[in-house]
Amino acid sequence: MSARAGADVLREGGNAVDGAVAAMLTSFVAEPLFTGLGAGGYMLVAGGCDPPALLDFFVEAPGREAGPQPAVPMLGFGVDFGSAEQTFHAGPASCGVYGVPAGVCAANSRWGTWPLADLVAPAAELARRGVALNWGQAYVVELLESLLTSTPEGQALFRPGGRRLGEGDLMRNPQLADTLDRLGRDGDEPFYRGDIADAVCDWIAAGGGSLGRADLKAYEAILREPVRVAYRGREILSNPPPSAGGTLLAYSLSLLERAEPPPTLERIVGAMAMAQAERTPEFVDGLAQAGFLERFLGGRMGSTTHIAVLDSAGFACSVTTSIGEGSAVVVPGTGIHLNNMMGEEDLNPLGFHRHEPGRRLPSMMAPTIVMSPTVGTAAEVELVLGSAGSNRIRSALLQTIIGVVDHGLTATRAIRAPRVHFEDGRVYAEPGIDTGRLERAGYTVTQFAAPNLFFGGVQAVNQRDGVISGGGDPRRGGVAVEA
Repeated sequence: MSARAGADVLREGGNAVDGAVAAMLTSFVAEPLFTGLGAGGYMLVAGGCDPPALLDFFVEAPGREAGPQPAVPMLGFGVDFGSAEQTFHAGPASCGVYGVPAGVCAANSRWGTWPLADLVAPAAELARRGVALNWGQAYVVELLESLLTSTPEGQALFRPGGRRLGEGDLMRNPQLADTLDRLGRDGDEPFYRGDIADAVCDWIAAGGGSLGRADLKAYEAILREPVRVAYRGREILSNPPPSAGGTLLAYSLSLLERAEPPPTLERIVGAMAMAQAERTPEFVDGLAQAGFLERFLGGRMGSTTHIAVLDSAGFACSVTTSIGEGSAVVVPGTGIHLNNMMGEEDLNPLGFHRHEPGRRLPSMMAPTIVMSPTVGTAAEVELVLGSAGSNRIRSALLQTIIGVVDHGLTATRAIRAPRVHFEDGRVYAEPGIDTGRLERAGYTVTQFAAPNLFFGGVQAVNQRDGVISGGGDPRRGGVAVEA
């Protein structure tokens, strides 16, 4: 549904960013468990702009008024993925400063060609009409039921009438429809300095959270220079500090670049392990410091809900947004479900509420573009990709890039290939991975019985010999649509 919305805009003459924004807006309605107006994200553009640029509209730590420590504790919820478990935290204390409204408006103003109101209208109508949950969405509602329904407003949205939403059930959010219309008509001003901001802050304050008016008033989307790394004659562009994911992805690719292609399974896992080992307290603290990227890469590399769009002019847009698991805080009168980023262990490796107010959280989200030089001409876009999946994002992207670049796979085949992920001294593996090789190499392995959304959800578009193809990750119900 989100992909079709973007493709429709491309067919009617919009560019890659127009298509990406249309798909984003639709995803807020069609994929409310992954993204929304209360979320944050990043957008990477290349090929049609000079130079490539990364728009950072990720979540900031709140507390400019009340201090970083909330008045009430967060609520913890255990989630079982079948072969792995993870604890998530929710409630008003988990809500960070959202960036999506600012990001949508900044992207539309800087690179878009369509009026924002025109891009918003179909998404708003969809919110009023309702969206039928598919199997994957219903499964996520089931996984996160205890979290999502931990507040009365969460219950009203995800368990209306006392029954959990299941496959085929309609999810309607008419208040969100009205709020989307406001975004299209008035831009992001109401969300940061107007009545919507007031409603958000009053509701959070009543619940004991630390997100306040000063936090929203100070927020802005920031344009950054992408991180760049050479790999197999290509230039890889990704998300720079203060995000962590793009830097660690670049580090892994640089390690693999030193060996003959294609990299072995053991080398891939070894690169993942080395990247994980670099995520020290000093690394997390350093992300916010000027010049950190150059110092980190220079000392280690020598000289050296996702949407992916590539339009007919070669303009590429890779955008990742996330609400975390959601806080279960749905602000009355707005339909906005706020993020729980302050309760994400992956984003708070030094402990909860340790970030200074106003600091962007060190996300693993890493929208990425692979530029392939062509003989006698400027570099062109070869691959546009990104993923959901918390700490598994960088491993999912690494293996997809290797599949396309080293093995010559299409985006679809590279995405569907079985994956591994290294974390906390253990390798997690999907069926089809030779786990015996890893065990003989000394790794402790946990084998999944089937492909699982635990391993991320890559969306990608690749271009080879003038032919464009796209792939959506079946692990998270992803699809690709050609305009």
